[in-house]
Amino acid sequence: MKRIAVLMGGWSAEREVSLSSGRGVAEALRGRGYDVVEIDPPRDVPALVAALTPKPDVVFNALHGRGGEDGHVQAILDLLGIPYTHSGLLASALAMDKHLAKAVFRAAGLPVADGRIANRDEIVAGAVYPAPYVVKPINEGSSVGVIIVRPGENRSIAHHEIQERMLVERFIPGRELTVAVMGDRALGVIEILAQGTWYDYEAKYAAGGSQHVIPAAIHPQAYERAMAIALEAHGALGCRGITRADLRYDDTQGEPGQLYLLEINTQPGMTPTSLVPDAGRHFGISYADLVTWMVENATCDA
Repeated sequence: MKRIAVLMGGWSAEREVSLSSGRGVAEALRGRGYDVVEIDPPRDVPALVAALTPKPDVVFNALHGRGGEDGHVQAILDLLGIPYTHSGLLASALAMDKHLAKAVFRAAGLPVADGRIANRDEIVAGAVYPAPYVVKPINEGSSVGVIIVRPGENRSIAHHEIQERMLVERFIPGRELTVAVMGDRALGVIEILAQGTWYDYEAKYAAGGSQHVIPAAIHPQAYERAMAIALEAHGALGCRGITRADLRYDDTQGEPGQLYLLEINTQPGMTPTSLVPDAGRHFGISYADLVTWMVENATCDA
């Protein structure tokens, strides 16, 4: 019987989401007969190493956001020689840095939105792009800290709302799509219909915050291209295990429209409202089957 340590919680802005993911993962793995221990890691390396002693057979990394998704925990697990789920150090670090990831995607010939790094004064002055545009943290997930500025809005961005350096991108009209990748295959295309004005943190994690349409009702050529982009992006960053690619589909001039890759999530949520479990179910893969596959395919770069 394998001993599995589920890392969950942590100290990022996505702590509550991680706790929800971790609880679900732990319950499913226990149901499959694994010996499971849940660890809420402190922001202290010796304490984390102590919590992982004696070494488990596998770490299921259910952490989200900074610390758990950006290569830090992956580096520690590599040094300890403990196999873990999801992507390794380099792929995790690249994916979490949206600006660097975009450079890799562009070099790989993948379609991305125009954007650049801007400082706080430029953003507050509205001097980067004409509206509509998107302001987002360089290294956060789950839409934390994202601001969309639309034409004609009677608002301005205040200094306290943003970090010193942010990524500013042209807003892509159209539809919100996502594609989960499991190893070497794409698990279909999901269209996300947010109940609010856009797919923000509440839409992602609140019950009833969004509707997931799978398979997405888009042109067959666009559907196949979206899956191909997700697979190519997964490979371009050197990801492994399960990832999720987020895309915008501009069909405002008719179909097939233009697809734009926004980012790769190397630690997709596994909460009751998360997208990857929905994608799995579409292919007849249960939640328990998904987490079991991740555990059995765990590795490290030691």
